[in-house]
Amino acid sequence: MRIDRRDLLKGVAAAGVAVPLTSLANAPTAAAHRPGEEATAGEVRLAWLEDRPAELTGTTWGTPWPRGAVDGEETFALTAADGTPVPLQSWPLAYWPDGSLKWSGHALSGGAGAGESYTLATGEPAAPEHAVTVTEKSGHVDIDTGVLTARIPKRGKDLITRIRRGRTEIATHGHLVNLVQNDVPDEGLGTVRRERLTSDISEVTVEQAGPVRAVVKIEGRHRKDGRAWLPFTVRLVFTAGGDSFRLVHSFVLDDEGSGDNGFIAGLGVRFSVPMREEPYNRHIRLVGPGHGALAEAVQPLTGLRRDPGQEVRDAQVAGHRTPARDTWDPRVGDRVHLIPSFGDYTLSQLSSEGFTVRKRTGPGHGWVPVDQGGRAAGCGYVGGPGGGFAFGLRDFWQRHPTQLDIRGADTDTAEVTLWLWSPDAQPMDTRFYHGGLGQDTYEEQLEGLEVTYEDYEPEFGTPYGIARTSELTFWALESTPDAERLGAIADAVRVPPQLANPVDHLVAAGAFGGLFSPVDRSTPARAGIEDTLDFLFDYYVTAREQRHWYGFWDYGDVMHTQDSDRRVWRYDIGGYAWANSELSPDLWLWYAYLRSGRADIFRFAEAMTRHTGEVDVYHAGPWAGLGTRHGVQHWADSAKQQRISTAIYRRFHHYLTADERTGDLMRELTRSEETFLVLDPLRKIREEPYEPDPRALSIGFGTDWSGLASAWLTEWERRGPRWEECRDKLLATMETIAAQPNGFIQGSGLYDMETGRFAVAGEPVVDVSHLSAVFGLVEINAELLQQIDNPEFEAAWLQYCRLYNAPEEEAVEEVGEPLGGNTNLNQGHTRLDAYAAAGTGDDALAARAWDGFLRPRLDWEFGEDWEYATERVEHTLNPTDWYEMISTNAAAQYGLAAIQNLALIGGRLP
Repeated sequence: MRIDRRDLLKGVAAAGVAVPLTSLANAPTAAAHRPGEEATAGEVRLAWLEDRPAELTGTTWGTPWPRGAVDGEETFALTAADGTPVPLQSWPLAYWPDGSLKWSGHALSGGAGAGESYTLATGEPAAPEHAVTVTEKSGHVDIDTGVLTARIPKRGKDLITRIRRGRTEIATHGHLVNLVQNDVPDEGLGTVRRERLTSDISEVTVEQAGPVRAVVKIEGRHRKDGRAWLPFTVRLVFTAGGDSFRLVHSFVLDDEGSGDNGFIAGLGVRFSVPMREEPYNRHIRLVGPGHGALAEAVQPLTGLRRDPGQEVRDAQVAGHRTPARDTWDPRVGDRVHLIPSFGDYTLSQLSSEGFTVRKRTGPGHGWVPVDQGGRAAGCGYVGGPGGGFAFGLRDFWQRHPTQLDIRGADTDTAEVTLWLWSPDAQPMDTRFYHGGLGQDTYEEQLEGLEVTYEDYEPEFGTPYGIARTSELTFWALESTPDAERLGAIADAVRVPPQLANPVDHLVAAGAFGGLFSPVDRSTPARAGIEDTLDFLFDYYVTAREQRHWYGFWDYGDVMHTQDSDRRVWRYDIGGYAWANSELSPDLWLWYAYLRSGRADIFRFAEAMTRHTGEVDVYHAGPWAGLGTRHGVQHWADSAKQQRISTAIYRRFHHYLTADERTGDLMRELTRSEETFLVLDPLRKIREEPYEPDPRALSIGFGTDWSGLASAWLTEWERRGPRWEECRDKLLATMETIAAQPNGFIQGSGLYDMETGRFAVAGEPVVDVSHLSAVFGLVEINAELLQQIDNPEFEAAWLQYCRLYNAPEEEAVEEVGEPLGGNTNLNQGHTRLDAYAAAGTGDDALAARAWDGFLRPRLDWEFGEDWEYATERVEHTLNPTDWYEMISTNAAAQYGLAAIQNLALIGGRLP
């Protein structure tokens, strides 16, 4: 007997499913504020993610608000722990459908100094003593922070023409530099040529104009003569009273950059630095591990055969101006011209495990080895007692090969280059890693999939269109920094200061669908689950360090599965290599952070978001808007799909940090349904003839639609340029999915790009995949049902949730036939049972969820070789077996199920 979904809908309504899920979550049991720092209603107590920073370069963050709690036009005030008003700039990040504020964005100045904690509340913000100002002219934009000034031209090579501190010019002619090599010959044989391209600006946009924060967006390409490639977006960020500025650099690897027409042999940011002091009063600083630094003068006065005097030596070592030369011992003072000046320095980090430092007196002369070490900070300084330029590149050793160059420090103008890709390294070779192995037909490619798990297709393993974003910081200093200040600068480069919301506020606001609750170890069963969650995260961290998952294109990702015979990860075996968001580790890590407030989890998730949103997704070319399935190279697999590019993975980083670049990435996806015209994701396995038609595009209701819906919801709530279009598409597809004979279980529909609706099928179909709900469908539906009143859609989703893990007879009774044999990943899908149980109050569903979670089947979700204890109720897993056998995507599914089950039905945990 088939159950009519209208009857189900009546039962759902009677059960009160429309109650927001946040009210169904367990009440917080862990203190999210520090003792003695309780916030009152309507206030949010903010704390630093890590320790209070000694060097504050400015920070941005987002804060969520319950629906209807804060008017969309509200202003905000910030106070320090002692009640002192702190200058604040605020803006809306997202709105609820009723127009109230869902997320607010905020900026704290680099000139404000870092307090221990802050309280955010509605009210009038304090004004900064020296507001950052933006003056836009026809040919340039001028920035004044009250400490430094910057001129940004609207055309030409330079991103910044000049940086001044007061009347002192600190740096000039900041621009991008790209070295291109024609070939990568074997053993270095053959003719190798390199040419240098520089930035060429096409557009400059002022995005924020103070009073606390100013942001200027610069777009262009790298160019030389008639050649232009590597489109870039640079954001320059200045804050009131700050002596530093951030440079966020993003570029897209276009068709020439893929290796067919040249190889990237260097990619960097370069500034000129005026040198006003005598060579012996010019100082070089390069920071290694920790706070240890190479601290030298261009012309050394220590260690000489003759002593210039203790005061002279002490001053030079400290970075102060030396006493007048006529006070030195004349045996040195009269012969200073005979002491070599070393104008060129290089710190090169070619792997995560080692850097080298070398110097020379100038071009045409040999290099002198200086030192070597493990993991450099990526931070340095060049200048003198009268002012200088400090600089740093975040994730320096993690994103190897990187490099810091100082050139010409013995001349009137030094040159500083921060290399995102070191010219000392091999050129960037992104060519596909094998020759195709004769897989020229779909049949042969499916055979290859059976043996290596790689979905190969000729011409599909291309990096054309992938991207990477790097974060740099620069300081205009009035003098050479002492060791303490330099160490603080290095810390700010390594880990930029970040303000964070308390866990209890995130829970109360219903952030991200309300699918998490605070960490709770109040019972043995809960403690066992929490221990396992901690273990799984430690497993990720340990594996990354042991196996060195670092590198320019790789850092932030994790591998898929281990090879238990070789005792390595399957880095060279098709679909078992880089995970590329397979089974949503991004989601697990972000929810793990939200419920714990742990900085180490935040930073891991942040690095993953920077990677998966840029490298695993196409931003240009025919597949723009799609991501690539897991593989040996991040772009290798021929499965280009919405499930990897989905905005659901980026929302956390954007809303928690107010990061503009992540916002860009999500906005790129607002019309990614157009990709279905170019590429049919099911082209190799369709049994019926199909040609993409803009009035009848085949789109799945799982991995496809969840990606589209995530982008549409995000644009709607951000009130972006296409928000009304996205709202209409979202509501129309929700309505027409619900109208299908079997709702979500129907599997897919024909989408009309003109109307934004799915055609309603005439006959019921059962088409369920184990992947449909594990790439963000659960999470986006939780957010949709939190704010959109659509009982039919809710009933359709709850039906899917109830039936996925249900006995076959229940599915037969309700939809006419079993869901089929492709319903594995059952442990991860217990969160669907939990969602339905929370929505309907069904204790039997809750019991089924916990039973399936605590006693999982021996199925693919755990990997074919994973050995584990048979008794799972007490979570007595053997850590040795886990380290040898577990796959990272199985860990992600366990983690998501654990976190969401605890939030939704934790009170019914056996």
